[in-house]
Amino acid sequence: MAKLSTRSQPIPVETEHVPHDPDSPTAWMADGNCRLHPPATFFPSDGVGVDRARKICKDCPVLSTCLEFALDERIDHGVWGGCSERERRRILKRRRVEATV
Repeated sequence: MAKLSTRSQPIPVETEHVPHDPDSPTAWMADGNCRLHPPATFFPSDGVGVDRARKICKDCPVLSTCLEFALDERIDHGVWGGCSERERRRILKRRRVEATV
C-alpha cells in the first residue's frame, strides 16, 4: 500500500514489518508454501506453469484450507490449493450434483 504525498506521488510504505493478524480469516496464508514464491508463480499462463505451482502446493500445510477458501470465494484465476481454475470449476460442479442427490 502506498500513501500519497502532497505531490500525489506514491510514497512506499514498508510492509515487511507489519504485524500479522492471527484472527484474520486469511491468517492461514502466512503458513502457505506460496509465501516463499512470487505471486506470479500461481497465476501462470500455461500448463507448465500450472504444474510448477502444483509442485509447490503439493506438500503445503494449508493445502485443503487454501482450496476451500478458493472454492468458497469463487476465485476463478490462478492455482489455489493445488488446483487450477478448471479443476476448481469441476469440484464445484461435482458438489452441486452431489447436493441434489
